Amino acid sequence: RMGEVSAVPPTVSWESGSPALLIGSCEAFSGKSALVLGLARQLLQRGLPVRFGKPLAAPDAAGVAGSTDDLIDDDVRFVGRTLGLPDAQLIPAVHRHSPDTSRQRLLAGELHAAEGLAALRQSLAAAPEGITLLEGPGSLSEGLLYGLSLVQVARGLQAPVVLVHPWSDCDSIDPLLLAREQLGELLAGVVLNGVEPERVASLREELVPALERLGLPVLGVMPRSPLLRSVTVEELARRLDAQVLCCRDRLDLLVETLSIGAMNVNSAMEFFRRRRNMAVVTGADRTDIQLAALEASTQCLILTGAGEPLPQLISRAEELEVPLLKVEHDTLTTVEVIERTFGHVRLQESVKATYAFRLVEEHCNFEALFSRLRLPVPA
Repeated sequence: RMGEVSAVPPTVSWESGSPALLIGSCEAFSGKSALVLGLARQLLQRGLPVRFGKPLAAPDAAGVAGSTDDLIDDDVRFVGRTLGLPDAQLIPAVHRHSPDTSRQRLLAGELHAAEGLAALRQSLAAAPEGITLLEGPGSLSEGLLYGLSLVQVARGLQAPVVLVHPWSDCDSIDPLLLAREQLGELLAGVVLNGVEPERVASLREELVPALERLGLPVLGVMPRSPLLRSVTVEELARRLDAQVLCCRDRLDLLVETLSIGAMNVNSAMEFFRRRRNMAVVTGADRTDIQLAALEASTQCLILTGAGEPLPQLISRAEELEVPLLKVEHDTLTTVEVIERTFGHVRLQESVKATYAFRLVEEHCNFEALFSRLRLPVPA
């Protein structure tokens, strides 16, 4: 039974039978790429060569599956650039995961797991020597159609797995228990992510020992980070299909919070002062709110509804270098789109990578993992 699983899994050596360490999650956007960055840097600091890849690439990955071009996921390229890995250390994906490809495989009845694993083994064999980190799909089930789900790859390669999992309360354990049942002794550790900062200490003290008694070795407890959940103004403009009225060269600004300018201007100014790195959504006719927002920590101003902004608003926005967006949606729809975007974008900005390094270093301890994998101790 689950409660009888030993908290200390058997040692797994990093040999031909276990050529990779898998970084997975029970749900999408749990923080896998941030953990990969932090873990990979610690391995590099030990003087160990690292290679990295995703067996199942995202729909917008570069290259074409089955062609002479390497199918390299954009996240993989970003991690490679950030860590200074040569291209040879980036492992091409076996398949691209997209609705069209999935439809083709489904209609063809292609459910041959061995095919995907064989191609992955071939790709790993062709890569240079090094410690291989593989980032799994968004959930335990994603990739089953390709034979490349996290559990299929872990079992096929007999590779250990580290899971990154968002933690809100004790109900968050259920997906981890399911993963433990499916992965068994291959589950090498868990990193709890997105924890409210004020709860990190109590979680470590009270709940981590209980999790480990259930066979879930906890390698880290990372606090919730508005920065890592943030989104660029450019991404918001794309998802909103917005017209950019000024400051196109500032679309790389990061938005961490959302504010709605629907109150009177005095209340708005007081509210805006308490927020930081905002996207402010307000009606196109609320010039008073718009001007107040520009004087606060606003990364972009999003105008909804009919009407055009006054020239003096555009002039002031240009002066303060705050991008001004105009959307056709109503305020409610605009807010819903933005809220769905927070925490659901890829980690592909250097400032986020720098923060991820620090977050992992401060809140994770991989010594038990390194010992289990029999990695050499740094001199």
